[in-house]
Amino acid sequence: MVGLAIALLLSFLVRTWLTSAPSATVATANESGLQPALIKAGIPLTTPSLLGHLPYEEAPPDTLEAITADGRVRLRRLAAEQFTAMAAAASSEGVVLVPLSGFRSVVDQERVFFEHRQQGERPTERAEVSAPPGYSEHHTGYAIDIVDGTRSETDLEVSFETTPAFRWLEQNAARFDFELSFPQNNPQGLSYEPWHWRFVGDRTSLETFYKARTLFPSPGDAARESN
Repeated sequence: MVGLAIALLLSFLVRTWLTSAPSATVATANESGLQPALIKAGIPLTTPSLLGHLPYEEAPPDTLEAITADGRVRLRRLAAEQFTAMAAAASSEGVVLVPLSGFRSVVDQERVFFEHRQQGERPTERAEVSAPPGYSEHHTGYAIDIVDGTRSETDLEVSFETTPAFRWLEQNAARFDFELSFPQNNPQGLSYEPWHWRFVGDRTSLETFYKARTLFPSPGDAARESN
């Protein structure tokens, strides 16, 4: 019982520190030169998360490896190796996993985010479907958007969940250390993205996403802490 009490106390202290440190978000925005872009988007800079998203640093260029022939889609080296192995395993079962987007720089994300503004969406609406620049998992080099090579009409659509690719990923992605970032009814309040997966197979990736899990614990995480 004493050990459990200590564990719960430590968990509470970590969460309190994370959720009461707005300066971390402001510092991230300052250091990356993002303040003008975020202010232009009408986004406040005084919360540890930004409309449900958390700040992430860009992966160093020398840690990235291409997973497509044209070199356009890149991931961190181990994540790239594991995705390649996963795609090969899926292919052997007749399933075509296509990597649509991997590492994305802050500049790339700014373009993606502000494209939604052209559709007349408010910042909060845009953030539900696209992370603000500086706050995308794609910056880490561990996140990847996967589509079904036989069902292009479902690319980046919720209907991707009806494809053989998604069903295969649900059953097998964990074997290759990938997990769905934003499932239905996720604690962050972000739109369901069945195509968006992240690699959590080494210490660096786990540490990178630990903060997200601590700020926004899933029901499963909460249940484990209470046991």
